[in-house]
Amino acid sequence: MDAVLMVARRGKFRAAALELGMSTTALSNAVGKLERTLGIRLFNRTTRSVSLTEAGRNFVAQIAPALQDIHEAMDAARSQQSTPSGVLRINAFPTAAREIFASLVLPFLRAYPQVHIDIVTEGRLIDIVADGFDLGVRSADLVPADMIAIPLGAPRRNVVVGSPAYLKAYGTPMIPQDLSEHVCLRVRLPNGAIYRWPFEKDGRSVHIDVAGALTLDETSLARTAALCSVGLTLTMESDVREDIEAGRLVRVLEDWTPALSPLSLYYPNRRNPTAAFKAFVDFARRSSVTDTEISSKD
Repeated sequence: MDAVLMVARRGKFRAAALELGMSTTALSNAVGKLERTLGIRLFNRTTRSVSLTEAGRNFVAQIAPALQDIHEAMDAARSQQSTPSGVLRINAFPTAAREIFASLVLPFLRAYPQVHIDIVTEGRLIDIVADGFDLGVRSADLVPADMIAIPLGAPRRNVVVGSPAYLKAYGTPMIPQDLSEHVCLRVRLPNGAIYRWPFEKDGRSVHIDVAGALTLDETSLARTAALCSVGLTLTMESDVREDIEAGRLVRVLEDWTPALSPLSLYYPNRRNPTAAFKAFVDFARRSSVTDTEISSKD
């Protein structure tokens, strides 16, 4: 029944199977077995899409609240565990996931080896409750008002960087408008739109539609291209900090890239949080305090 709800939520067997940690074939077989048991077809299937039948919509509407009650009862039982264990599902922007991975996720797993963390990265904003996640990580200004939020780390910053060889060949842009004379690495957003580079200085903001020979949807590829002197890239400072410190990449337009909102870990209020959930939230709160103390000393 959880499988049916996930397919209904995602609209595709492959996407539902990935979230459930099983093969598409196994998921299809499980749903098919339930359909044969019930004697009805729950989904209309084509090679391109999956949609609920009318009987399927009625079935999902009736079982969803009951399954929620069952999961809450299971969570209540798990909350009595003396040793945190089980699975925690976290949704985050790719850049946010990279920022918390070494500082929060890996130290937590070392402290609680019986907990399994499932991180799903995607650029779009989602409803973490409706999509079955325990926690989310987003910029503080994007956290829904009805969620509990824990600040993570210091403010973040975008940077424009290029290799020393590229800057020697093409020169250094001094203002955002100079980018029209440069080769830039364009980034495609999850909705298909091309990201316009944002800049701000002295209360004035501009968004530049850069041009270049490459359009990418993965920032790690843009970093690789920049290191190979293909062009300039706009990226999170945390993703290229080591490259900047080592001199492999050089920051430009530094006075046009102000600080961004810090990250927040967020989650809904839960009546019976599991031991693993409580342990992760407490661990994040302690890490947040430590980061704040370090930042204030700096």
